Amino acid sequence: MEMNSIMASQLRSLQSLVQMSVLNKALTMETSAVTEMLEVLPDQPAAAHPTKGTSIDVTA
Repeated sequence: MEMNSIMASQLRSLQSLVQMSVLNKALTMETSAVTEMLEVLPDQPAAAHPTKGTSIDVTA
């Protein structure tokens, strides 16, 4: 019975290791894809301030 317990523990450890490896690889792929996407985007002009530089008529 002890051998089955050891094998089950090792299997759980291996499954956890494989899962973490797959998640790490997926995260790396997503990060590189986002980086590539950001590099491809054209430079965006700075957004205008919603009130700065505009004139507001307060006369009634």
